[in-house]
Amino acid sequence: MLSVLIVKELKGMISSPRFVATFAICSILMLLSVYIGINEYHESVKQYQTTQQLIDQQLREESNWSHLNGVAQREPNPLQIFAGGINYDLGRMSAISGDESVNLKKPHYSDNPVYAVFRIIDFTFIAKFILTLFAILFTYNAVNGERERGTLQLLFSNSIPRAKYLIAKCAGSWLGLVVPLSIPVLLCLLMIMAFKVPLSLSHWGQIIMIILSSLLLFTFFIVLGVLISTLTRRSNISFLISLVVWVVLVLIIPRAGVLAAGQLVEVPRVAEIEGQRDAFAKDKWGQYHIDMEERWKERGGGTSCGGGDPHEDEEVWGWIQEEDAARKQVEKEIESFDMKLREDLRRRKAARIRLAGTLARFSPASAYQLTTMALAETDIFLKSRYEDSMNSYRTQFVDYVDQQAANSGPGGGHIMISMSSEDGFSMTSGADAGALDISGLPQYIVPVSNFAEIVAQTVIDFGLLCLYIMMAFAGAFISFLRYDIR
Repeated sequence: MLSVLIVKELKGMISSPRFVATFAICSILMLLSVYIGINEYHESVKQYQTTQQLIDQQLREESNWSHLNGVAQREPNPLQIFAGGINYDLGRMSAISGDESVNLKKPHYSDNPVYAVFRIIDFTFIAKFILTLFAILFTYNAVNGERERGTLQLLFSNSIPRAKYLIAKCAGSWLGLVVPLSIPVLLCLLMIMAFKVPLSLSHWGQIIMIILSSLLLFTFFIVLGVLISTLTRRSNISFLISLVVWVVLVLIIPRAGVLAAGQLVEVPRVAEIEGQRDAFAKDKWGQYHIDMEERWKERGGGTSCGGGDPHEDEEVWGWIQEEDAARKQVEKEIESFDMKLREDLRRRKAARIRLAGTLARFSPASAYQLTTMALAETDIFLKSRYEDSMNSYRTQFVDYVDQQAANSGPGGGHIMISMSSEDGFSMTSGADAGALDISGLPQYIVPVSNFAEIVAQTVIDFGLLCLYIMMAFAGAFISFLRYDIR
């Protein structure tokens, strides 16, 4: 009997004019979104490689260790095709030097501002907004529609358990929508392979998990539509209620959670943090220059380095090293203060993000979006992951450059400092010593997470989606037990 009811539901759904329109729209949107995503990924890879070549060329042409600065880039992620997340909003690169903190700049939208207005539609967007809406539109009259047509009373003139009928309704609607939509999904995967997008075994696992999470969200809204149809006796009323519930779950609750977290957890603005850092650095450097000028006056103002008595040059070089040590101490203090400010900022941001995520997860749509972003590694913590790895690389880079500058000794490629009664205090660069040997320069390595770590982040959200499905089905079952079929 159950199979007969499921087949009946399938036939009714497939023969509906809504089915053809839904299948066509979803198929076109899915294929188009993946095609655009593939083109954007390939364009990002070309831009990444071109920029890296320019960076390498600049490093090879540099002839002064004191002027050597690096650049670290974010590597394009092929999974951005399915879930863009914050990938396009986040800066692509950061300068690496002892004088500048890590700061990701030049986001994707800086080169293509039109995308900031017309956001890129990815697979996650289609599943969250389009598929869930279609699920509601197909199931809002699943029960009360049959009551209005008189088929519900006729059907229950036979000895059919209500539980079996409700299961058939949910299963038939699910199969009638999911099975046809699996065709464009498979075509999207074939398109990925046809355009030779480099995907590892872990990437394929993450894609499968994204599709699975999409099925869970789709299932929830199918069951939700059935639930609403059991709570009302007229299909036009259930249609309006379904739309309101969809708007609340998909649009209102996620944004309300973010707004509430913003009010509950205070986070200073980046401009305030940078202002405090700049004020602290200005005071430190001002005092440093005053102290340095006094020290050089005490050492006998007219002495300069560059081609006199070897003992005198050696003595002056020793003074320069002392000043370099003092300069590094100031830089260390400024960096320590900056790290303290940024750590406090990061701690406050993390607290706000956790609270916003907790509040937003009252919506299954938010739980789904957070899941797919985590699986695609385009989640809200992408920025902190890259900043942590770039800060680690910055330490290695600066230490190596400072060591090479110290080993090169006085003369070429260094700053010479002089003091005289006529010209006063002055600093000039020594002669360049030709191209630098950067073969031992540390290389930036992008942060990589393994599949187990990525999936572990999504366990709670997967559990919530399953819980929401069971709650919706339980509500539909309880409501239908008391439903008047007349």
